[in-house]
Amino acid sequence: MTVQLYDSKAQALRDFVPLDPSNITIYVCGPTVQSGPHIGHLRGALSFDILRRWLAHRYERVTFVRNVTDIDDKVLANASDGEAWWALAYRMELEFSRAYAAIGILPPTYEPRATASITQMQEIIQRLIEAGHAYPAEEGSDAAGDVYFDVRSWQAYGELTRQSLDAMEPAADADPRGKRDPRDFALWKGAKAGEPSSATWDSPWGPGRPGWHIECSAMSRRYLGPEFDIHGGGLDLRFPHHENELAQSTAAGDAFARYWVHNGLVTVDGQKMSKSLFNFVLARDALDEFDPLVIRYALVAAHYRSSLDISQRGFDEAAAAVDRIRTFLERVQRVPSPFEWRADRPTDSDPDTGAFEPEPGRAFSDEPPASFAQAMDDDLGVPQALAVIHEAVRAGNSALDAGDDETAWERALQVRKMTGILGIDPLDPQWSKTDASAEASALDTLVQTMLAQRADARAAKDWAAADRIRDAIAAAGITLEDSADGTHWSVADTPAPRSGADGAQPRVRRTDG
Repeated sequence: MTVQLYDSKAQALRDFVPLDPSNITIYVCGPTVQSGPHIGHLRGALSFDILRRWLAHRYERVTFVRNVTDIDDKVLANASDGEAWWALAYRMELEFSRAYAAIGILPPTYEPRATASITQMQEIIQRLIEAGHAYPAEEGSDAAGDVYFDVRSWQAYGELTRQSLDAMEPAADADPRGKRDPRDFALWKGAKAGEPSSATWDSPWGPGRPGWHIECSAMSRRYLGPEFDIHGGGLDLRFPHHENELAQSTAAGDAFARYWVHNGLVTVDGQKMSKSLFNFVLARDALDEFDPLVIRYALVAAHYRSSLDISQRGFDEAAAAVDRIRTFLERVQRVPSPFEWRADRPTDSDPDTGAFEPEPGRAFSDEPPASFAQAMDDDLGVPQALAVIHEAVRAGNSALDAGDDETAWERALQVRKMTGILGIDPLDPQWSKTDASAEASALDTLVQTMLAQRADARAAKDWAAADRIRDAIAAAGITLEDSADGTHWSVADTPAPRSGADGAQPRVRRTDG
């Protein structure tokens, strides 16, 4: 077993060798909560949810820290007379939490807010000043109260993104008039006129608030120690945020992150997601339109390091893929199982319900197929892992068609194991909804009534009536499967097209499968 990850700092695949195999430590930059989440935030958080789940499968224990940046220039700018900055930050934090939970992202082990670690930030800043790597702005200047990191004092500055210092753009995070070099970045920002007093803290350099970059250095050290396994975040954070984190932490004497992992960005219909292009997809809008499981599948279907294009076609393909998995798992439950239920054996996807085990004398591995594990070990090859899942679904359906119930059940348990690891098991209770269950129950009543009418027509040899009922069911996008124990129905992967009043194809959101 060797997990390999692409290390952005090394710019190469590296064997993952944890500090402590009994406790993998991960720090991921969380949201700056000046506004609600968009689809890119979900994609980023989901990338590291998959990483966490796979490492938990391989190593069992993972300590996962994802911060909340609740004090920042943008948070202050978006506050209003009717909503203070801290109230806005808390409201937006809840929006992020709801969106993450909706698509099955596991809550972090710790989720610290920046405002709770001010003391730890000041301690690092003081160490940097004493080491000659930071300096306060001159008293009496317009930047009085600011403290800056001296980039020219640290020869390794630029090592994460492999940039020459002289080729870098000036740091735009503070008034340049107080800086020795325009590329120096703010560690502490002195209180400015017009800023609320509630957004300032006392410090040895005067009242003020932390710069953005020092926040993550302090929180990662506080919750994971001076050295930890993995630092993650979006590709857009490599510079300047992660570059500055690395510089200030190592200049302060910490080993910091052993691996740097970055997820790719999101485009919409081939264009960069941007408010100016009116293609900004908010998380709440996506959740209003699509099944959360479909969103999760669509966002993990591409490799985490690649750019992901968000489109209606992508969601449609994800819905069809989820339906194929769900339909197979529902089919196999209608045949006798050669396995016995063990309530004391939790599964990856549903730890509270138990697991199937083979009857005495039968052998069955509880591990996912080797091809699935190989794909995941290779820098989280989720696209290849999904291919293994769908191959198992095809093999299971073929076994059902051939009457080989034992093989079908073995494939079904493999599918549940693999989808459980990825958090996309359609039968997991987290994806069931009360309103969806009520709709499914009502639909089942209607379909069963039509099936009974069809059976009566066939018994009376009224073939024309039986055909009309069958055609009406098919036109509604419902597939019938006749078997020895009766007729079963399911919603087809690709329903028969129906035009709306204006001739356009309706956009239908399915929530029950």
